[in-house]
Amino acid sequence: METPELVVHGQTASFSTALRSLVNNPRYSDVCFVVGQERQEIFAHRCLLACRCNFFQRLLGTELGPGVPSPVVLSTVPAEAFLAVLEFLYTNSVKLHRHSVLEVLTAAVEYGLEELRELCLEFVVKVLDVELVCEALQVAVTFGLGPLQERCIAFIEAHSQEALRTRGFVELSAAALLPLLRSDKLCVDEVELVRAAWSWARVGAAVLERPVAEVAAPVVRELRLALLAPAELSALEEQNRREPFIPVRTRGTRLRPTPQRGGPEREARPCPASSRKRQGPAVTRMPCRWSRSWRRGSATPCGEGMLPREHRAADAGGLCPGSTTAFWTCPSGDPVP
Repeated sequence: METPELVVHGQTASFSTALRSLVNNPRYSDVCFVVGQERQEIFAHRCLLACRCNFFQRLLGTELGPGVPSPVVLSTVPAEAFLAVLEFLYTNSVKLHRHSVLEVLTAAVEYGLEELRELCLEFVVKVLDVELVCEALQVAVTFGLGPLQERCIAFIEAHSQEALRTRGFVELSAAALLPLLRSDKLCVDEVELVRAAWSWARVGAAVLERPVAEVAAPVVRELRLALLAPAELSALEEQNRREPFIPVRTRGTRLRPTPQRGGPEREARPCPASSRKRQGPAVTRMPCRWSRSWRRGSATPCGEGMLPREHRAADAGGLCPGSTTAFWTCPSGDPVP
């Protein structure tokens, strides 16, 4: 007769507390990490790291032999984030903080810790705010975290003006900025978006030591200059002469108002489509010129200086004079101009 077997469990809290006491504890430690720009020493235990994480298994198996006390240098991860990673590896739990969660998330992705990555993602979504959202977007784009990228873009669309003024915005990479500029739902006038992109390009030019226009080239084509009023276009043209930002080819085709064939120059006029501004639980419509709620359509023959009403007619199949160019259509539910 076989002896019955049963797996029983002791208290997890005391076990976790005991292991947490070993985090960065030099006693019995057999590996030392030199972490971050400050080169802080952090102590750990090779066997525990190796059995919990393939990254450390490979690292410690190749870099160190038995009894070799040489420190392992990890200069790209901040000490606070690395300690959070160790806490998770030792105890399978971690205390996350808003100011450092993105660094912990980055480390989790780089070290292949999927469970820690998911915990960080859940926490980021809970604490997402105006100051954090652009930094979170950059991390999402860098590591291909699609759901987080979508949440960040949706948050920025609802808080556009505030997000454009943050330090995180001007520190975005071009790859992270492009999805924002392609959005139809940004709650901001286009002229403000142009100014924000200009500030972004200035910061990038200073960091990369390249001309502003060269840094701005990947994103300028996504600015919807046709939404600007003639006075704004003129002011932009004058500023562009002093500080080149928009390439000459773009200025020539999009910045200057376009005259109609056989008629006087036509100016943009107010349209009923509007930028959506949040004021408490209600959503109100604010007056605008051509707002980003007019969505970019596919190419169709139409006049380059046409107004939304005529673009809608072209979308419905009617022909109009002029070259093939992008037109604007109004989202369903908005009144016809």
